[in-house]
Amino acid sequence: MQIFDAPAEARAALGPCVATIGKYDGLHIGHQRILAEVKRRAALLGLPTVVILSEPQPEEFFAPDSAPPRLTPFHDKVAYLSGIGITAVLRMRFDAALSQLPAEDFVRDFLVQGLGMRVLVIGDDFRFGRQRGGDFALLQQLAPALRYEVDSVPKCEQGSERVSSTLVRSYLQQGNCSRAAELLGRPYSMSGEIVMGRQLGRQLGVPTANVQLQMSALPMSGVFAVQALLDGCLLPGVANLGVKPTVTAEPVPSLEVHLFDFAGDIYGRQLQVQFLHKLRNETKFSSLDALKYQIALDLQQARQLLQQAEPACTLEAQT
Repeated sequence: MQIFDAPAEARAALGPCVATIGKYDGLHIGHQRILAEVKRRAALLGLPTVVILSEPQPEEFFAPDSAPPRLTPFHDKVAYLSGIGITAVLRMRFDAALSQLPAEDFVRDFLVQGLGMRVLVIGDDFRFGRQRGGDFALLQQLAPALRYEVDSVPKCEQGSERVSSTLVRSYLQQGNCSRAAELLGRPYSMSGEIVMGRQLGRQLGVPTANVQLQMSALPMSGVFAVQALLDGCLLPGVANLGVKPTVTAEPVPSLEVHLFDFAGDIYGRQLQVQFLHKLRNETKFSSLDALKYQIALDLQQARQLLQQAEPACTLEAQT
């Protein structure tokens, strides 16, 4: 997959394209419908596909201290989009100038003349431009003169609920991993490089892989039964996501994973952690012995929930 930081760069490399634009936070089943339509239209026309991602997301630009935590950092979005066959990502820098650009100018200057967009596919609630003045009706109005086509994908519902990143975030905050997975079409996951930690888990008899997070604010926290994807193998385990209140002096979010029946050295390798069941909230224990006792209970409960005594693959790794 190619990543561009300016529309002219993408146009020079790809020529005309079928595009979509948005935050795509979580890449839930509603997003997936839009992306499927992008790929369908591109296949019919023989054109490349471009997903335009806002970086930062508008809420993060206007109110960085109160913006909702991301579900999916940029690098995980790129990995997902690459995996489903999207040609390129255009990283659109959201700043003061862009936020004040009239919707008509954005379509003409950025999408058509800059990117060379031939078809735009959006969700039916998409808004853009200064004061969110642009919508599907405006895109339809401008299309004949600017010589592009626009498609709107209807809203996606699960039961009585409209699927959205906000709804996914709400279920994760409630600890309802299974409902979040239904809306995402897959378990919620985080990924990153395994880095050196304090090795306290090893001292407690429960070695952990410390995953370097790409986000400073978390959409959820707690202790979870998980499966982790390592070098193509799914391995069961337990993860602690949060600030480790018993042992951490600074409230810096971290993700630590204990993989069942697994030992070795995996520093520097990539791990994707899929959250399947929430076991409990993070708790500040009075002593390390109390923490060790609770960890043993967590491991027992997680094994029962996962119902998997043996790893899916044999690997040579864990910190």
